[in-house]
Amino acid sequence: MFNTMTVTKAAGALISSMLFLMLVSWGASALYRVGPDHHGDEEIAQAYTIPVQEAEGAAEEVEEGPDFAEIFASADPAAGERAFAKCRACHKVDGSDGVGPHLNGVVGRDVAAVDGFNYSDAMAGHEGAWDPDHLQQFLTDPRGFVPGNKMAFAGIRNIQERADLIAYLEANP
Repeated sequence: MFNTMTVTKAAGALISSMLFLMLVSWGASALYRVGPDHHGDEEIAQAYTIPVQEAEGAAEEVEEGPDFAEIFASADPAAGERAFAKCRACHKVDGSDGVGPHLNGVVGRDVAAVDGFNYSDAMAGHEGAWDPDHLQQFLTDPRGFVPGNKMAFAGIRNIQERADLIAYLEANP
């Protein structure tokens, strides 16, 4: 069944298919490049550039919206329950701990005050209570507000969503 000619044909087919794939890969990489095309220290533009004149004088003032207290006064706990879906993977509001501590009665509670939960050193060393303002600062950027905490969450950028979420947490004592 297997003779020298069969083995030679099989080896030839395998080697030629590998050579074909190598040549196709080489040809495709010559045609399509990913990322910037650098030739030495000079960067070659991919399209064209539009010259923009810098505005002289002071930079434009950033318009600030209403402060958090005004937004929190009109916050909707029902919308906050929908926003809590982002938190539900790690936190619960039924009194039991998950990956994170339970959030029943978190508004007004001292930081790192859930008995039996293993807080990070950064969170355990953070002082204060979770009032609405403190919570909204934390929910904006958890890692920036308490550097070194274990919470792997990027934060909530929308101020209205944060206010709604805090109103929902306040309604769950």
